[in-house]
Amino acid sequence: PETGCSPDHVAVDETVIRLNNEQYWLYAAVDPDTNELLHTKLEPTRTNVIARAFFAELREKHDVDDAVFLIDGAAPLKDACQRHGLDFRYERHGNRNSVERVFREVKRRTSSFSNCFSNAQRDTADDWLQSFAFAWNQLI
Repeated sequence: PETGCSPDHVAVDETVIRLNNEQYWLYAAVDPDTNELLHTKLEPTRTNVIARAFFAELREKHDVDDAVFLIDGAAPLKDACQRHGLDFRYERHGNRNSVERVFREVKRRTSSFSNCFSNAQRDTADDWLQSFAFAWNQLI
């Protein structure tokens, strides 16, 4: 995704993606007003440190310090928002659904692979996800 966006709200979530027989966590940030993917990151685990790094990268790419972050009840996301001094609120529906739509589309597009990147390395899956994010942003 391109850099330099300045959204009012940012929906953030993570979901499990399978690479061969291993689980990886896909972190994503979406502008709910435009449904544009702002940032993605594929990680082998889900921790506070990784969530903080995701938010740090997001803040480097985009002007989001004044945005309201829409998160679910995930403790690592809450911790990352607090550590970065970001305004956040819990939202299970509404504008946060934009990130869920992105995840649904990723999983729909990988369902032909049994919702798994079979015989793929992490870098290959990450490249595909970056290409997907670029294409997604062009189509919305």
